[in-house]
Amino acid sequence: MTERGQRMLKHPVHRSRQLSAESDLQTSCGLQISTITVCRELHGMGLHGQAAASKPYITNCNAKHQMQWCKAYHH
Repeated sequence: MTERGQRMLKHPVHRSRQLSAESDLQTSCGLQISTITVCRELHGMGLHGQAAASKPYITNCNAKHQMQWCKAYHH
């Protein structure tokens, strides 16, 4: 793949990290390349697919209990 093609792949990924290699990247770049090539090039640039971390839903009641626990066990 040429340097220009690599830049065309890298630009949309930096704008939106939630693009899929199969459809979104190939259509946004206008390149007719295979999914494996897209993944290989992105891995070569240091961009790897990762799932977002799930954060627990903390209600006001839970926050209050957590704060009480922290204050009770603070050294």
